[in-house]
Amino acid sequence: MPKTKCDHCGLEYDEKILIKDTSFKEAKQFCCKGCQGIFHLLKDEGLEGFYDKKGIISLQPPKTANDDLQRFDMQGFREKYIREKDGFCEVSLIISDIHCAACVWLNEKILHKTEGIIEVNISQINNKAKIVWDPEIISLSKIIETIRSIGYNAYPYDSRLQESQANAARREYYSRLAFGIFAVMNIMWIAIAQYYGYFFGIEQNIKNILTFAEFLIATPTLFFTGSAFFKGAYYGLKNGFATMDLLIASGSSLAYIYSIYVMLSGIGEPYFDSVTMIITFVFAGKFLEVLMRKKAVDTLDLISGVLPSEVLVIKDGKKEYINIDSVKIGDLIELKPSEKVVIDGVCENGESSFDESSISGESAPVLKTKGDKITSGTICLDSVITYKASLMAKDSTVSKIATLLENALDKKPRIEQLANQISKKFSSTILFIAFITLLYWWYDTNFNQALIVAISVIVIACPCALGLATPVSTLVGLGVGAKKGVLFKETIFLEAMAKCNVLALDKTGTITIGKPEVVKVENYETYDMSLLFSLVKSSLHPVSIGIAKYLQKEMQKEISLENIKTVEAKGVTATYKNTQIIGGSAKLMNDFGFTCKDEDGTNFWFALNDKIVARFILEDTPREDAKEAIKKIKNMNIDVVMLTGDNGKAAEKIAKAVGIDKFYHSLLPQDKADFIENLKKDGKKVVMAGDGINDTIALAKSDIAISLGSGTDIAVNVSDIVLMSDSLKALSTAFEVSKRTYGSVKQNIAFSILYNAITIPLAVSGLVMPLIAAISMSLSSLIVVANALRIKMKG
Repeated sequence: MPKTKCDHCGLEYDEKILIKDTSFKEAKQFCCKGCQGIFHLLKDEGLEGFYDKKGIISLQPPKTANDDLQRFDMQGFREKYIREKDGFCEVSLIISDIHCAACVWLNEKILHKTEGIIEVNISQINNKAKIVWDPEIISLSKIIETIRSIGYNAYPYDSRLQESQANAARREYYSRLAFGIFAVMNIMWIAIAQYYGYFFGIEQNIKNILTFAEFLIATPTLFFTGSAFFKGAYYGLKNGFATMDLLIASGSSLAYIYSIYVMLSGIGEPYFDSVTMIITFVFAGKFLEVLMRKKAVDTLDLISGVLPSEVLVIKDGKKEYINIDSVKIGDLIELKPSEKVVIDGVCENGESSFDESSISGESAPVLKTKGDKITSGTICLDSVITYKASLMAKDSTVSKIATLLENALDKKPRIEQLANQISKKFSSTILFIAFITLLYWWYDTNFNQALIVAISVIVIACPCALGLATPVSTLVGLGVGAKKGVLFKETIFLEAMAKCNVLALDKTGTITIGKPEVVKVENYETYDMSLLFSLVKSSLHPVSIGIAKYLQKEMQKEISLENIKTVEAKGVTATYKNTQIIGGSAKLMNDFGFTCKDEDGTNFWFALNDKIVARFILEDTPREDAKEAIKKIKNMNIDVVMLTGDNGKAAEKIAKAVGIDKFYHSLLPQDKADFIENLKKDGKKVVMAGDGINDTIALAKSDIAISLGSGTDIAVNVSDIVLMSDSLKALSTAFEVSKRTYGSVKQNIAFSILYNAITIPLAVSGLVMPLIAAISMSLSSLIVVANALRIKMKG
């Protein structure tokens, strides 16, 4: 038999015994887990050159499978995968071999009990674990060792490697399932012969041969296809927990052991066919569940997992592909048609249309020319352009979105925590019910009948449906929201927003475009416009920006003012030589002893010393889709109110234009916050949407805070949901997604409880055979996942 070398140590072995690793571009083969681990270590640390240097020299393979643990404490690994904050370390890991809610619970329970670990959150959907620990007490290698000690394994999360890892896992599922299906097809023919003989007569020696043939088929099916169930059951019992795996393993094992007894004694009827079918049908259900769950996370993978690792940078007239992590702010990047932007920047040369649907949710291409912002995650469609990097790769928009989505899965909604509490004791309760059922039926009929009824009880119960009810729906909801430009920072906000019944909207920059333009000027005295230009240039308020834009047409020069002071929600003051300069609303003017009244829209008064010298009247335009979006939100039985610091007439005009009946004007930032607090005291659940610094207090007071993508960093930071576009259509989408997701969660939980409430009594009554129990148990999980995917179809 030909020999093949291990890709690490270089020693030769029979190809059949080598471990094949397909997670690399070119498949590798290793003689043991130790060699495989070291190869990954050198690859991750960028030390592949080691193999060129060693040449043909053979190495001694590592003696234990844990020899690779040291890699997790190396400096290179820390820099690449570990984040440090407030003296604690945080890492994202993928935990392999998780296949039900009980697996998640077991890992979280064991890790929580480990000294030095501060926080653990594991997603059952993609097996991703976020772990926070104190490096003074425990090392990451020790955490990995703990995970391995309970029968699982862990490796660092890297979105670019996830697809290859998922493909490898699917191939393993395929092989086990294919064997199970082959076994079922063959054992069915034998079972038909058995049943024919049962009704029409069969010689005992023929019956014995058929039973032995069933034994030969059922045995490898139970221990090969069903090995995952036994492994999960073993490690669960080892750590004092009853899991779903224990139900499947115990039910099939009881039938298998009893059938062996029948085969040897000739007393009773064997159930090798039921063993084979139980294992295969349950495993097939798990496999379909894995595929459907993968479909659920595809949207998140598309956003964070398909970015190029290199970009074409132009330096000193030369073009060179470099790693995205090596790109610096100011570097010139060339982008070709169909290429995805990986680093944010500003267009320098050329023009091209960009597909921004993955970021903003808007499908229409956007033309970018010189000076326009280029956003990471978008796709260049039709021309070559060059642009200057304005952010590092780790700070890019798409990187922030990926981080938000990853963090969103860390916190479990209250309804999921409740479901998990129920499912924790589920398996042990079912085993107790099955034991009582066995005793009852044994007393009432015979052991043969009692055993079959008890097995049906064990197999038909489904804690997975209850465990999957919330996480699958919330994951799909997050994905649909992200695809439409709505980022929920945590899954709990999906649930919280669905329960809200009041929406408070800021006017300027939220309902309106936020770029008021001067429509009328009244000059009462002659004055130096440079003083006004300099005053408004010192402020970032939309009204000041609008006036600065108007004055800039006449090329006003900017002069250096002194004692510049922004008066919250009112205006700006300053001094120049011996002149006091005041600009702002009528409220500000009245504070300084003037008598003013705002009329005809948004007013900006300008005074020098003790004289008002001018008044500017500005108008802002409602967003194009504001009226339609607000109508949709009101149709969801949500009260919509507008809060603004602007005067009454300007507020009334905008409110009427977009269909808002309730509006409150002339409000300071604290007034907005107090208004929201009063609503909450009245028992209302309030969503607040805003975009500016003056909205942050109100945003912080609301049950759900929403900021627009163009909002200030402070507003984005205090918000719970971020709209990637400035369209209010995204706001109505956020409500729709949250309500559909929460509705799906409630449907799934209701179905899971109803399923178990109906099927378990039926099984206890002896009305369900083990085969039907296995099929119905698998279908219950699939129905839960399929119902969650309906959120995607509606979206």
